[in-house]
Amino acid sequence: MSTLENTVKPVEDGMHTITPHLVCAGAADAIAFYQRAFGAVEVMRLPGPGGKLAHASVRIGDSMLMLQDEFPDWDASGPAALGGTPVTIHLSLPDVDRAFERAVEAGAIARMAPADMFWGDRYGVVEDPFGHRWSMATHIRDVSPEEMAAAMQQGSP
Repeated sequence: MSTLENTVKPVEDGMHTITPHLVCAGAADAIAFYQRAFGAVEVMRLPGPGGKLAHASVRIGDSMLMLQDEFPDWDASGPAALGGTPVTIHLSLPDVDRAFERAVEAGAIARMAPADMFWGDRYGVVEDPFGHRWSMATHIRDVSPEEMAAAMQQGSP
């Protein structure tokens, strides 16, 4: 191993083990939306062919989010091109009500207004203008697995 290889960290500073990587029809617009809706901070952009973004990164809170434009030739399509998404990205936040309101003001579609849930979170869901779903929650009480199971059986929110 060279000296350079010895100094390279296998997981870069600021990265976590899992990092979402979204494909968006209009990645530059998605960055602007995530800045308004979630307080994202742009980290980098790599221009691609045809004025599209081949890769970009933003930071939301302590987490990185990677994104790129749609490139059908690269097998990269966003939710609208696929008819929706089965994936929800989760945000843990200190004030879910304010975060939900901010996202909707920025142009997100309210899918589920924040409500106190049986698992101990105040929880809501929005869909961004690019078809990605975002759940968001503020933990409001600790609930044991037994209490959670019992509340779920009773159909509690």
